[in-house]
Amino acid sequence: MRLFLYEISGWLGYLARPQVMLQVLSGAVLYAVYVIWIRPHLLGRGHRLEFLGSLALLLGLRLNALVLGWLGFPNGLAHYVVQLFTLWIVLALVKLVARRWFTAASIERFYRQLVRPLFALVVVGSLINQLDSLIDVGRIPLITLFGEPLTASGIILILTIPYFLVVVSEYAVVGLGDLLQRLLGFSSSTRVAVELVSRYLVIALGSLWVLRRIGLNSTAIAAVAGGLSVGLGFGIKEVFSNFVSGLWLLFEGSVRPGEILFIDGDPCEVRSLGLRAAVLWRDRDNAELVIPNQDFFTTTTTTYTGSDRMRRSQVEVSAAYRHDPDTVIQLLEAVARSSPRVLLQPPPKALLLCYGDSSINYAVRFWIENPMNNASIKSEVSSAIWHRFSEEGIEIPFPQRVVSMQPAKPDEH
Repeated sequence: MRLFLYEISGWLGYLARPQVMLQVLSGAVLYAVYVIWIRPHLLGRGHRLEFLGSLALLLGLRLNALVLGWLGFPNGLAHYVVQLFTLWIVLALVKLVARRWFTAASIERFYRQLVRPLFALVVVGSLINQLDSLIDVGRIPLITLFGEPLTASGIILILTIPYFLVVVSEYAVVGLGDLLQRLLGFSSSTRVAVELVSRYLVIALGSLWVLRRIGLNSTAIAAVAGGLSVGLGFGIKEVFSNFVSGLWLLFEGSVRPGEILFIDGDPCEVRSLGLRAAVLWRDRDNAELVIPNQDFFTTTTTTYTGSDRMRRSQVEVSAAYRHDPDTVIQLLEAVARSSPRVLLQPPPKALLLCYGDSSINYAVRFWIENPMNNASIKSEVSSAIWHRFSEEGIEIPFPQRVVSMQPAKPDEH
C-alpha cells in the first residue's frame, strides 16, 4: 500500500508542474466555453447539431495542442486529450448511425450500461499509462487475502469484471437464445429459461476465472464458497430462494413473460422474470409491480393465459318489473354480439340473476380475447346496453320504497 501511495504522490507531482498545468488549464477553458455557451444552444435541436457541436470542441482541442507546440510549450498531454476525445466522437457517431436500426431507448441503455463504463476504464488505464507503466502499477501488492498478496490489478478485476459479466451476458444470451429457438424450435418460455440459465453459467464461470486470475488457490476458493454457504443460511437466504424459484418458474412455464396474472384484483402482464423478482405491468395506472419470485410459491395466483388468452367477462344491469324477462335477455345477448371486441364463439349468454327490491337483476356474460382489455370492453358493452335500453324503452329503475300511511285510530277511553 505504501508503494502505491508513493506512486500516486509522484503522479500528483507531475500534474503540478507548470508545463502540465498549462495544458490542463487551456483544455479546461475550452471545455468550459463549450458547456456554458455552446452546448445549451444546441440541446433539443437534434442529435446532428449536438454532434456538430462536439466536433467543434474537438477542433478547438486540436488547435490548442498545435498552438502550445508552436509556442514551444510541451503538448503531449494536450494531444492525449485530443486522442481520447476523438474516440468519444467516434462512439457518438456510431450511436447516431445506430438510430436507423434500433430505438433510441435501447441504444441509450446499451451505452449507459456498457459503452460508457468501458470508455471510463480506457481513460483511467491510458492516463495511468501516460504517467507511469500500467503493468508495473498493476503488480503493486495492496492487501493480503487468504494468505495471498492481492495486487492493484486484482482489485480492479474484482471491482469491474463481475459488473461486465452481468451486463455483457445479458446481451450475449439473447442472441444465443434466438439461435437455439430457430434451430430447435422450442417455445418462448423455454427460450427465456435457457437464456437465464446460460447467463447464470456465464456469471459463475467468469467469477471463478476472476478468483483464479487474482491468484487465489483452490483452498481459498473453497473458503470463499464456505463463507457464501454461511451467508446463504443467515443473510441472503431470501435472495437464494428467489433465485431458485425463478429457475423453477421458468422451466415450469406457469409464470413467464407475456403471462396475464390477477394480482390484488387487477390483471397484470408479466414483463420479465429476473434473478430475484418478476416485473409485472398493471394497465389501469401504468404501474410496474416488482414481486419476489418465491411469492408465487407461497400465494395462490390466478392466471388468464395458462392454456389460452381468452377471458370471460360480465356486465350486470337491472330492468323494471314491467318488462318481459325473455325480451330483456334476448336484447342483452344481441348487444353483446354487436360489440366489436366481444368474441362470437363461445356466444354471449344473458341470465336472470335475482328479483331485487326495485328491479329484476340481469347479467350478460361474454368472452374476450385479451384479458388486459377487460375494463375497456366492459365499458363499451355497458354504454351500448344503456343506449339500446333507451331506444327500446326499457327502464333501469332507481331504488324505490313504498310507504303506506295508515289512518290514525281514535283514542280509546
